[in-house]
Amino acid sequence: PLAVRREDFAGAVRVLPRLGFAGTNVTVPHMEAALAAVDEAAGEARRIGAVNTIVVGADGSLMGWNSDGFGFMENLKAGVAGWNPGLGPAVVLGAGGAARAVCAALVDGGVPELRLVNRTAARAEALAADIGGPIEVVSWAERESALDGARLLTNTTTLGMAGNPPLDLALERLPPEAAVNDIVYAPLRTPLLVAAAARGNPTVDGLGMLLHQARPGFAAWFGVEPEVTDEMRAFVLAGMGKQD
Repeated sequence: PLAVRREDFAGAVRVLPRLGFAGTNVTVPHMEAALAAVDEAAGEARRIGAVNTIVVGADGSLMGWNSDGFGFMENLKAGVAGWNPGLGPAVVLGAGGAARAVCAALVDGGVPELRLVNRTAARAEALAADIGGPIEVVSWAERESALDGARLLTNTTTLGMAGNPPLDLALERLPPEAAVNDIVYAPLRTPLLVAAAARGNPTVDGLGMLLHQARPGFAAWFGVEPEVTDEMRAFVLAGMGKQD
C-alpha cells in the first residue's frame, strides 16, 4: 500500500510507469481524482465517475477502470444460488460513489425496476440521470414501502458500519425470498444482515465484493485470472483480525 495525500495524488499516479508498476488499485478518497489523472478511462468508469483500478500500458499510458460493479454482481451471484438482476425489483440505499457502481451494474444486468432511496433527494436524482435506466427515486421517509415486492435490498450507506449510526429500517414489508446485501464488511455481519437472516432472507456480506472487484486488475497486471475461494476469504479475514 502507498499512503498518498490528496494534494500529491496526481503526481504519484503519473510516476508509476517509471517505477515499474504494472498498475494499482485506488481506494477512497482518491477514486474521483484517479479518473482525472489517467490518460484514458473505460466507459463504466466515466459513467460512474470514479476509477478504482489503474493499468499501465506498454507505452507507459494509464488506463482507468471501475470494477466495483463487477465485484458487486459476482459477490451476489456467488452468495445466492440462482440470483440474477432480472428476478425483480431492487432497492438500493444510498447515492454515493459505491451506489453509482451498484446501480450501473444492476441496470446493465437487466433489473426491471430499481428503487433508489437516499436521504438527499437531489443526490439521488443526479445519480439516476447519470446512470439512466429504470431507476425510481424514493424519499428516505418512504424507504420501508419501497421494500414491497423487492427481490434485492442493498445497503451502500455507512449506516450500520462500525463507528456510525445504525440503519433504521424495518424489514416486515420485504419478501422472504429477497436477497439482502450490505457492501460494508466492518462489521462483517451488520445489524441489517443479522435482522434479515433472522427472518429467513438470504444474506450476502460485503467482503466478497472487495475480493471480486480485485480480479480484473490482477488479471491485467499478472496475466492470471484469480479465483475467489473460501481459503482466500479466510486468509483476508485473518489479516483483518476477523473470522466468519
